[in-house]
Amino acid sequence: MIITIDGPAGAGKSTIAKLAAQRLTEHAAGLSVKTFEYLDTGSMYRAVTLLGIRAGVDWNTPTQLERLTEKADINIVAGCTFLNGENITDAVRSPTVTEKIRAAADNPAIRQMMVEQQRNIAQTFLAKNKGLVTEGRDQGTVVFPEADCKFYLTASPEERTRRRLGELAQRNIIDVFDEQYRNEVYRQIMERDKRDASRPVGPLCEPADSHRIVSDGMTIEDVVNRMLDIVFGRSGG
Repeated sequence: MIITIDGPAGAGKSTIAKLAAQRLTEHAAGLSVKTFEYLDTGSMYRAVTLLGIRAGVDWNTPTQLERLTEKADINIVAGCTFLNGENITDAVRSPTVTEKIRAAADNPAIRQMMVEQQRNIAQTFLAKNKGLVTEGRDQGTVVFPEADCKFYLTASPEERTRRRLGELAQRNIIDVFDEQYRNEVYRQIMERDKRDASRPVGPLCEPADSHRIVSDGMTIEDVVNRMLDIVFGRSGG
């Protein structure tokens, strides 16, 4: 069983997908699978980016990163991201990787390689009678168009800005009351939405057959409960 969660940056997809996989595992028998795995597709593009940083590629020469990616072993095991056997789950979250990730995410050749790898990972899970909760921008439209259940998780730009500021404030990176920084975060979110939607390959797009959830005013538990209701057919949403 494959469940996809797509949506814009800052909608909480990663957090929701992880918890959904855990909660679905508790009820896996009712869905005729042993357990559910979580697939963080964004971390795979981050792995490619980290690979490029370590190799010192020329970011203006896409073929350099493409050649490295062709030879790389990028995998997701138990929710952790591995690059050539090394656990890089934490390393790929660095600001340096975030700054350069467009070089991987916007590269058509690399996206095709990652799509194929994501499908391979899914087949490995399914062969072991495991379900899959996968999140990203193109999971329900490009990677798994025949998924058993699709969700489109979103929130208003204002809500996503508030959440992002809250995360940064918790890490003592910014003053949550800094109006100038608030405006900058909002601008970045709007710019990211536009860029993701206009990407030539694998753009952010709401699947026509997905369940849309707008999470403004909802807790993480609210969202996951809503998803589980739909998966188990207890809601007409």
